[in-house]
Amino acid sequence: MELKRRSTLIYGLLFGVWALVVVWQIEEHSRVQEAAKRDLRSRSAEIGNTLSAVMRALRFRGSTVLQDRLEPVMNELVNGRTNELVNSSGLISIALLNTDGEAIASAVNTNLMPEGIMPSGDLSEPEHWTRETVTFVNPIEGASVNPEGATNPMVVLPGPPAGFTNSLRGEFPRRVSPPDVTNSAAADLATNNPPDTNAVAENTTNSQPPPSNRPRGGGRGRPPWLRGMSDDDYRAFIARRELHGLVLTMSTENFQAICTRDLWMRFIIVFFAGISALAAGLSWRNTSKTSELQIRLIRASELNSHLKEMNLAAAGLAHETRNPLNIIRGMAQMLSKEAGAPPEIRDKARAIVDETDKVTVQLNEFINYSRPREVRRARLALNSAIGEVMRALGHDIDEKKIKLETRGDVISIEADEQLLRQVLFNLLLNAVQAVGGEGEIQVVTGRQNAGEAFLEIRDNGTGVPPDRRKEIFKPYFTTHQKGTGLGLAVVQQIVLAHGWEIECLPNEPKGAVFRITHLKLVA
Repeated sequence: MELKRRSTLIYGLLFGVWALVVVWQIEEHSRVQEAAKRDLRSRSAEIGNTLSAVMRALRFRGSTVLQDRLEPVMNELVNGRTNELVNSSGLISIALLNTDGEAIASAVNTNLMPEGIMPSGDLSEPEHWTRETVTFVNPIEGASVNPEGATNPMVVLPGPPAGFTNSLRGEFPRRVSPPDVTNSAAADLATNNPPDTNAVAENTTNSQPPPSNRPRGGGRGRPPWLRGMSDDDYRAFIARRELHGLVLTMSTENFQAICTRDLWMRFIIVFFAGISALAAGLSWRNTSKTSELQIRLIRASELNSHLKEMNLAAAGLAHETRNPLNIIRGMAQMLSKEAGAPPEIRDKARAIVDETDKVTVQLNEFINYSRPREVRRARLALNSAIGEVMRALGHDIDEKKIKLETRGDVISIEADEQLLRQVLFNLLLNAVQAVGGEGEIQVVTGRQNAGEAFLEIRDNGTGVPPDRRKEIFKPYFTTHQKGTGLGLAVVQQIVLAHGWEIECLPNEPKGAVFRITHLKLVA
């Protein structure tokens, strides 16, 4: 009971350790997953800073940026191959949103964009994660500061129409090619104070007020191609073009790959931890079983010693019982032969003699069975021993008119002569009792292999049922009314003491075969 309780405690402890490892690996995987998300957020912030630096370099009239100059740069950020930062981040799309969440400037990488996924304009969620993409929304509340200290929003205006001429060149600055992202943006990122994504540009060079504070009567302060609008229309148009948010959509392929690799690594750790816990449990189980078997072995040894003592005591008791039985038998014989005794007394005396003989036979067989078998091996002619035992049973064989036949090889074996004759006597007597009148018994000898022989005693008697062929070798089990049940038990005891094997087999068409194998041949 104590060992069982201890085993339960050990198994529970091993399971608890394994569960702790599982929880630990789950926590570590969550940490790695969060670190990968932080890396994506950091990359999105760096891309936002790069775009902020580009917009500051492309400013036109204060806080105004021209769309036809901004979008090529955005396309270069999304589709360009020279920017290592963008290429490693898996940038899919960039969109600049107004206050209504409408895109006023955008660029999309159609090669990376999953089917059915488009940039989101929802500013309510700063992050939107799917299996293939992640969208970061960064609101922009101010873009520049005027001399009075008020902030002005960045305005993204469309460029001049296709038919616009150079007649107003004095009011419209000379077109320049879009700046190189890897040069201007990298220069801004290399400074100690990189630009803030929420403050896209800062008017530090223009001494004149920004366009939103200029008087707009008569179209002054407007781009030349927009001077045809009325003031109200222009104000509404500017309100729709004010920059309010920056949306970046990035691929999560690298994120998923990092999480998958880490998950597999955690699974392998948990798997081997489980294997280790299972192996430790099995080791403890084997150890506990070994300890239990040792305890049982000690108890069996004690019981065996006790049984040996009981066996010696029983054998001594049986031996001492024979002396009074012999006295009783002798006195009964005297009464049966007394001349003046009545016939009734003589009959009873003879019955006492018969019953005493039966008890004596049983006591002799019990003493013989309980006696330790000390095998004294010697060279013995097997066929000669068989012939002597057959002559000893000649009276019984002739009385029942049994046909006894011996055949096979003439061989010599290594055995204890007295014990072998006892085996042959018991097996032949068992066969004589099994067959009826004019039955047949065969004794067959032969070589089993180069170094071993076999012996078979066959009869055509009633045979042995299949379910009793192993039980007949147990003590006091018999199929004959006059049998003691110790004859075949003694046979098996002697056979096992020699290192042989004995089995009961069916004899065709009827009868039984007792086969002894692994008899050691002697040249």
